[in-house]
Amino acid sequence: MNILLIILGMALVTYLPRLLPALFLDRIQFPDWFQRWLKSIPYAALGALIFPGVLFVDKNQPWLGLAGGLTAFLLSILKIHITLVMAGTIGVVILLQFLIR
Repeated sequence: MNILLIILGMALVTYLPRLLPALFLDRIQFPDWFQRWLKSIPYAALGALIFPGVLFVDKNQPWLGLAGGLTAFLLSILKIHITLVMAGTIGVVILLQFLIR
C-alpha cells in the first residue's frame, strides 16, 4: 500500500506542473515579440544539442565537423528542403574526407 501511495504521489507531482500551465496559459494573450521568442526555443534547444557533436565527427580532424556544420547552416539559410540540407552536408564531409586521405 505504501508503494502505491508513493507512485501516485510521484505521478501527481509530475503531472501538475505540466497541467497547470496548459490550463491557464491558453487564456493569456502574449505580445507578438514574446510569442516569436517562445517559438524559437525548440530551435535553440536543438542547436544546443547538435552543435557539440559537430566538433567530434573526427577526433583527428575536428574541422571536418565544422565544415559540415557550416554547410548545413548555409544551405538552411537558402531555405532548401531539410533532406537536401542533410544530403549536401554529408556529401561535403565525405568529399573532404576523400580529398584529405
